[in-house]
Amino acid sequence: MIIKCRPFYLPREYTAILLVSVYIPPNNNNSNRNDALIELYQHISEQQTAHPDAFLIIAGDFNHADLKSVFPKIHQHINFPTRGNNILDFVYTTQRGAYKALPLPHLGASDHITVMLMPAYRPLVKVAKPVQKQIQVWPEGSSDALQDCFDTTDWNMFKQAATYNNSTDLQEYSETVTAYITKCIEDVTVTKTITVRANQKPWMTGEVYRLLETRNAAFRAGDEGGLRTARANLSRGIREAKRQYSRRIAHQFSDSRDTRSLWQGIQTITDYKPPQRSCDSNISLLNELNTFFARFEAHNSSTAQKTPPPPSDQMMTLTPDSVRRSFSRINARKAPGPDNIPGRVLRDCAAELTDVFTDIFNISLSKAVVPTCFKATTIIPVPKKPSPSCFNDYRPVALTPILMKCFERLVMHHIKSALPPSLDPFQFAYRSNRSTDDAISTTLHSALTHLEKKDSNVRMLFIDFSSAFNTIIPQQLIHKLVELGLNTSLCNWLLDFLTGRPQAVRVGSNTSSTITLNTGAPQGCVLSSLLFTLLTHDCTPSHNSNLFIKFADDTTVVGLISNRDETNYRSEVSRLAGWCSDNNLSLNVEKTKEIVVDFRRAHTQHVPLTINGATDERVSSTKFLGVHITEDLSWTDNTAALAKKSQQRLYFLRKLRRARAPPPIMYTFYRGTIESILTSCITVWYGACNASCRKTLQRIVRAAEKIIGVSLPSLQDIYGTRLTRKALCIAGDPTHPSHSFFSLLPSGRRLQSLQARTSRLKNSFIHQAVRKLNSLPNLPPRPPSASGSTDL
Repeated sequence: MIIKCRPFYLPREYTAILLVSVYIPPNNNNSNRNDALIELYQHISEQQTAHPDAFLIIAGDFNHADLKSVFPKIHQHINFPTRGNNILDFVYTTQRGAYKALPLPHLGASDHITVMLMPAYRPLVKVAKPVQKQIQVWPEGSSDALQDCFDTTDWNMFKQAATYNNSTDLQEYSETVTAYITKCIEDVTVTKTITVRANQKPWMTGEVYRLLETRNAAFRAGDEGGLRTARANLSRGIREAKRQYSRRIAHQFSDSRDTRSLWQGIQTITDYKPPQRSCDSNISLLNELNTFFARFEAHNSSTAQKTPPPPSDQMMTLTPDSVRRSFSRINARKAPGPDNIPGRVLRDCAAELTDVFTDIFNISLSKAVVPTCFKATTIIPVPKKPSPSCFNDYRPVALTPILMKCFERLVMHHIKSALPPSLDPFQFAYRSNRSTDDAISTTLHSALTHLEKKDSNVRMLFIDFSSAFNTIIPQQLIHKLVELGLNTSLCNWLLDFLTGRPQAVRVGSNTSSTITLNTGAPQGCVLSSLLFTLLTHDCTPSHNSNLFIKFADDTTVVGLISNRDETNYRSEVSRLAGWCSDNNLSLNVEKTKEIVVDFRRAHTQHVPLTINGATDERVSSTKFLGVHITEDLSWTDNTAALAKKSQQRLYFLRKLRRARAPPPIMYTFYRGTIESILTSCITVWYGACNASCRKTLQRIVRAAEKIIGVSLPSLQDIYGTRLTRKALCIAGDPTHPSHSFFSLLPSGRRLQSLQARTSRLKNSFIHQAVRKLNSLPNLPPRPPSASGSTDL
């Protein structure tokens, strides 16, 4: 039974209360309990669709049926026995800690005790205090004014002023140009202070606040006629504000291709405000945090020295067209760096600023010097927990100049074109035709293939590095880049880019003192991830029975063990620990986890692994590149996590329907926020899922269908399409690690079938992909590959 009610006193964030009374008869048949839960899910889902902002209370006798199997996000409040020694009666709500349950004596002849629920929920208006923010307002026509200003500026004047004895001081040149741009921005913008409240209605405007003050003033003055007029004006003002709000929402949903406007409309409808986690702005704390974030500087004893380039060294040069294209592609919503030049200025004024920055960039490349103002980094500490207890509980978010990010992208494109094709094939990050799907499927296929053998098991070690990017020693990296064939001039520029970097920590208007770093690369830099992969390209296994699967700084060691001989695996891990020590990478043993996959019937005691004198933790399940891997290689945990996350997004879809958004808009939202979760790495796990897991995920698709009112593609169809596409990409790429499994028969019309003794291997990605291609009437042409081969 479901009852909808609206009490007189109800927190503003909820529109109603849904009371659900449940009784599931005791039955030893799991199928009957599951059928009852599915029916309950369908009825509650319909009510949630009709009342997405209602507070849900589900109470009753469940007789061991697990409601969280269909509603993983709800919270249970009873933690004491309700009948004998068993908890058979439960109370679930959508809010953690909403009630405190207390046991009371049973009523009459009932064999269940009475449960008293004491409200413990605090409304948002009492939890969150009003926050004042300073925002930069761009009046109408400000971008045009900046364009006119920059178009009439004589940029050559700045270069002449910084030139002495026919040599341009790059530092002075770049600083004067950026300071001039910042001054022009300040002249055309306005800074305002606003107050944000937790329970503030989204349609409230300044005019409504003014009418409220007028009404309150008339009430305090005892003016009955004035009060009557003020109330009428306030009612008209609220109606007009709501009409304007409705028109603004409708405009945001006018184009289904504008995903940013769509998401802003959803945030406005749902009044979504992410939880604020701010750091104390005490200067002494900021200085201590800055010192902590720069702690790896003490491990670097090498001195950065540039190598004189040979006369035949070809210097990299940028063209104005490439710089203009880089500026025009800037995401204007990204936060500016220490130079305070927002992305919208560079994008809107790309034509006017291209020539001066092309000149600055080329001088930087020719002199192998990066201006200090381009290398400056501002760290914003974001607490990882609500109440941080140590410096490690703060996540350093690095803000670097957007100008430098554009420069880095141009340099990164050149580096990728100059790299040899012989890089580690098991590094799956930042390479074409590679993704997390490939890294996971390669790991699992090697494990499953080995487990087909007699007396075999697999150990997988998931490595975690402590602040991997911050520990890079520039001089060691440059030596490896030279070995990879990058020219001396570019290596000298990269060395200067990684050294002499000013860093400060900022919270609000307070900023710490500046520290100059010569170690590491901020994660806010575009080049940092690529440089880290090049640093680790020589980290490869020495034994054929081991694999190193790498995706940027995520490294997994796969040990294929036979006849209980773990010598090669343990020596490989020891060698990896030594390599990390030589390259200044710190292994975080506490977060490094190991999974042992062993399907042998005879019980085997696996000796724990020791890394740097510390025992590594063995777990039954862990998260690997966004996918949950378990020691039995089943996908129950993974599908449960996907279902839980997807059901949270159904709330926003229901809000869109309540706002009468058109079906194309709701479909676009579903594709981007729900289907993208359900199909994450689907080629890896869907083929090996059991029927129950598939039904759980498909149930969410059907719920979305009812909300949107249109037919949605099933997960099976999406899996088949992506499986075919991924198989063709691998088959057409000779450099892919799995390419060898897609070998043609002599006839050239079919692929060679793969043998599998167990269903685990038979249902894995590689085997499913080969069978999928062989099931097609004709093998379609392959996508173009680096080798030039275009068809099978």
